[in-house]
Amino acid sequence: MTSSYWQFGRSQWPLLFFGFCTVFWGNLGQSFFLSWFGGSIQHSLLLSAADYGLIYALATLASGFMVLWLGALVDRCSLAVFSLAVALALMVACVAMALAQSWWSLALGFFLLRLSGQALMPHTAQTAMLRYFPRDRGKAISIAASGVPVGEIILPLLLVALIGWLDWRYTWWLLAASVPLFYLPLQRWLLARAKAQLVESVASSDAHQPTYSRRQILAERRFLLLLPSVLANPFLLTGVFIQQPFLLREQGWSAAWLAAAFVAYGVVHWVAGMMAGSWVDRFNAQRLMPWILVPQALAMLSLVLFNGAWLAWFFMALMGCAIGVAGPITGALWAELYGTRQIGMVRSLVTSLMVFSTAAAPWLFGLVIDAGASGEQLYGGCLLALALAAGMCWRANPSPPQCGAD
Repeated sequence: MTSSYWQFGRSQWPLLFFGFCTVFWGNLGQSFFLSWFGGSIQHSLLLSAADYGLIYALATLASGFMVLWLGALVDRCSLAVFSLAVALALMVACVAMALAQSWWSLALGFFLLRLSGQALMPHTAQTAMLRYFPRDRGKAISIAASGVPVGEIILPLLLVALIGWLDWRYTWWLLAASVPLFYLPLQRWLLARAKAQLVESVASSDAHQPTYSRRQILAERRFLLLLPSVLANPFLLTGVFIQQPFLLREQGWSAAWLAAAFVAYGVVHWVAGMMAGSWVDRFNAQRLMPWILVPQALAMLSLVLFNGAWLAWFFMALMGCAIGVAGPITGALWAELYGTRQIGMVRSLVTSLMVFSTAAAPWLFGLVIDAGASGEQLYGGCLLALALAAGMCWRANPSPPQCGAD
């Protein structure tokens, strides 16, 4: 596996590194990143867990509707122009967070962060990997997606230090400055180096691939049966991380201890993702789909059965494995089912649904928490939901989808 990744990366490094950097800066809108601001924001703006979760959910839900339309534009815009626009939106989002003084301004900041960071930055990178690396899409997605675990290893401890030293608002100013100072120069340089590859890939694209409408995809039985398994990991990850104070209270962990455990999460996330990318190229995503919820189920089960400081590292390693394995498999799944001609539209549809699910997670978790549920009850319910999603995935019909004009 190592040699195949090395040879692939050495020959295609400009576009692969572009994907990595784009995903890395997208961490600014990811749940694990925003979770470290939760306590400070709630205290500063006098928000309860349910109120905070509801604001986050509504902002995320609104961003999901926008992704449904904006994400499809990557099929018609150049990669350089689209990624530039998304990066500038991310910078504005960071500024909005730094200036937030009320619930509605916080909602605006969350909306822009979730739209640009959580959704469009990784959407841009993964769409590029699927389109320009048809023979090695599993490895390409894994390399680009490794921007998330690298962020998970580096950013939590950095954020704890910055927020404690500078306050959360000044931290957001620094994050905003990182986009024009670092990301945009890298983006321009890397895409210039990859220009020949982009032109060649576009010229050789398959114009005879069938086209699908969103309505046809949403009406397909197999898509509906696979969808719960695709959405389960980001849904639970968002709910657990955004309502992090509950997890810390139930388990008796400190924020610093959980931040340290993010190292295990990030390392396992990266290793599992790289392995899964190799598996996708060797087998295919459809054959691997029924197994992607096993690590997440074990993570929830560990919270129900065990307690103690050691559990933070074990739990975070399992969560990292769950997200790492799921990323390349679900990312490549849509190219296998629907081709790459409209991959931006298909991925924007799935990304939008994913955003809707992660929008609901903090609010639903907050309602259960405010209702007085114990950790065993909350995480046991998550375990039952995973079992249901896995059962639906196993029942997915392998027959090819019906196709037609948009």
